[in-house]
Amino acid sequence: MPVEPGSHRFRDAASSALKDPGLRANFRRAMDGLISKRAAQFADPVEWRDLKRLGSAIRARSLARLPELLERLEGRCLGNGIQVRWAETTEDANRIVLEILRSHGATRVVKGKSMVSEEMHLNEFLEEHGVESLESDLGEYIIQLDGETPSHIIMPAIHKNRQQIARLLGEKIRGARYTEDIDELTGIARRVLRKKFFEADAGISGVNFAVAETGTLCLVENEGNGRMSTHVPPVHIALMGLEKVVENLEDVPPLYSLLTRSATGQSITTYFNMITRPRTEAEKDGPLAVYLVILDNGRSRIFEDPELAATLRCIRCGACMNHCPVYTRVGGHAYESTYPGPIGKILAPQTDGVGARHDLVEASSLCGACGEVCPVGIPIPELIVRLRQEAAQPEPGSTVRGAGTGGSRGESLAWRLWAKSHRHPVLYRLLGLTATRLRRFIPGRLPVLAAWTSARSTPRPAARTLHELAKSAGVADE
Repeated sequence: MPVEPGSHRFRDAASSALKDPGLRANFRRAMDGLISKRAAQFADPVEWRDLKRLGSAIRARSLARLPELLERLEGRCLGNGIQVRWAETTEDANRIVLEILRSHGATRVVKGKSMVSEEMHLNEFLEEHGVESLESDLGEYIIQLDGETPSHIIMPAIHKNRQQIARLLGEKIRGARYTEDIDELTGIARRVLRKKFFEADAGISGVNFAVAETGTLCLVENEGNGRMSTHVPPVHIALMGLEKVVENLEDVPPLYSLLTRSATGQSITTYFNMITRPRTEAEKDGPLAVYLVILDNGRSRIFEDPELAATLRCIRCGACMNHCPVYTRVGGHAYESTYPGPIGKILAPQTDGVGARHDLVEASSLCGACGEVCPVGIPIPELIVRLRQEAAQPEPGSTVRGAGTGGSRGESLAWRLWAKSHRHPVLYRLLGLTATRLRRFIPGRLPVLAAWTSARSTPRPAARTLHELAKSAGVADE
């Protein structure tokens, strides 16, 4: 859903979320578990430091050679029999996917987990064009049944508790009885999904890492749904953002280790899939055709800025969300963005426009927790500050979308007055003296400070200026 410039929807949505004790309890319980599991995986600070440096270096090297590696990836994939399509926008990507499906007469699709498909709003698009699209990841399946979007990039249904899921499956799945037993709930979903895997005409998946050296598409998962989606249907369509490419196969293990340990506190996931080609005549299973759709959607613009390009290092582990004091209290839906939490605060404003998503740029305490836990060293707090600046006053030659459209006239005037007063000592002293003498007449609510005073007391000037205090203490005024 598009967001209007200057929107305060995040603030309103966050306020509503804070008033929902059930939602807050669900997130607190889930986040505590994820944080403790991750801490146990990185108990050795030296190993964490070294692995983080390695992961950051691998991603930085990949981005430094991004155009070359993408061309190399395309060449290797084509040589392996994987057909490659390029999409500049999500509309282009949706059109390409539909064309592929229609060329194979496919009307039923099963999907493995893919955040790129969420960017594209692919399910809604396919349904509008007569294609049934079913999510096969358990969390994605649950929120699809409830008509929701993911609340977390790793655990889409993390905002729901066992009782809510039990009621949902009991209401939405024919013949399912109400039960709160986790194994039974999983079994109910499995019976539906297993049938769909064999009925599907095509499978769609995301890509965690794409290896330029070998043309290999790597998928990380725990449930086996990714393998079923990519191997059982006769056609496999893989969707990836162009930043997911890495140079060599040896780059994958360190990133894989960082991803799984940071995301869910596991040393390794249940399944790790490596797809290099469609089925050959000598093989008995696998898809007959494999397609790779590479999406830009603003990533090239991000890549052009030397500082903001660090955004593209992200391996989608979700650790920044799990440790964010804002996200863990309001949940993912308050962001109204495909990518919530800290990574969404720097990604969405760059893809949607920093003015349109200025609400997200401001939705941070700048505590630094996100940057501390990021396994590939993305300086998220610094990038948030940079985007705040771009929203109000863009840097010369800025490539940030919507730069300069996120500020307000009142804020701009206040900062200009502040800058001028600090450049002229006489004006500075005069304003300071005026503020101290009129402090009693400052109202409790100032329109210019409305956002600040909504959660804080109105700041009042001291009774005497610093120069007066210094003089009374016998300090020379130089």
